[in-house]
Amino acid sequence: MKLTVLYFAAARERVGLAREAWEFEGRTVGQFLDALRQRHPALGPLIPHLRVAVNQAVAGGEIAIPDGAEVALIPPVAGGAGAFRITAAPLSLDEVIAAVRAPERGAVVTFSGAVRTATRGRPVVRLEYEAYAPMAERVLAQLGQDVARRWPGTQLAIVHRVGTLNPGECAVVIAAAAPHRAEAFAACELAIEQLKKDAPIWKKEVFADGEVWVGLGP
Repeated sequence: MKLTVLYFAAARERVGLAREAWEFEGRTVGQFLDALRQRHPALGPLIPHLRVAVNQAVAGGEIAIPDGAEVALIPPVAGGAGAFRITAAPLSLDEVIAAVRAPERGAVVTFSGAVRTATRGRPVVRLEYEAYAPMAERVLAQLGQDVARRWPGTQLAIVHRVGTLNPGECAVVIAAAAPHRAEAFAACELAIEQLKKDAPIWKKEVFADGEVWVGLGP
C-alpha cells in the first residue's frame, strides 16, 4: 500500500526528512514500526518514545493502516483559525480574551507562557517550537469541547506559537471564560496541563553549550 509518512522534531532530524512516500507491505501500526526500524536505523532509540498518528488520530500497534494514509511519527510533546490556532506570528492575549468574552460569562482567567532566560541553571539562547499543526489544532479544539462538557457555560481559547522564540517572547496564550471564577480558573489550569501532555507541539531548548528536545533528555 502507499503511505505518506511525516516526521517531526527529533524524528525529523534523525531521518533528515520532513516527509516521504512509502510502499508499505504490512498492515498494522506495529508492523509499520518494525519496518521503520529497518528503513531508518537512526530512529531505533526513539521508537519506544514515539506515538503514531494515522490520518491525524493516534493509533495503537494493532490498528490497521488504510491504503493512502498519512502516518505521522509523534515524539513526546513539550509541555488555524478561530479560538484554537497554531501560528508563527507573535501572540496577542487580547485575541484569546476576545474569543471567549460574553455577557453571560462574568469570569475570565488567562495564562501567558513566555520563554525563560534559563532552564535548570543553563542560560537559554532561544527555543525552537515545531508542531504537527492540523492535528494540534484538532487536539486543542477537542480540549475546548471537553472543558465545555465538564463545566457547562465555559469557553476556552488557545493560540500557540511555532518557530524560533527568544527569551521573553510569548509561546502560548490561553483564556477561559465562565459564569463563575472557580470554573474559569479550573478550565485554564486544565488547558495548559493537557496541552503540554497531548498536543503534538515540540520544544527544542538551545543553550550556548548544546541543545535538547524537551521530553527526550540530553
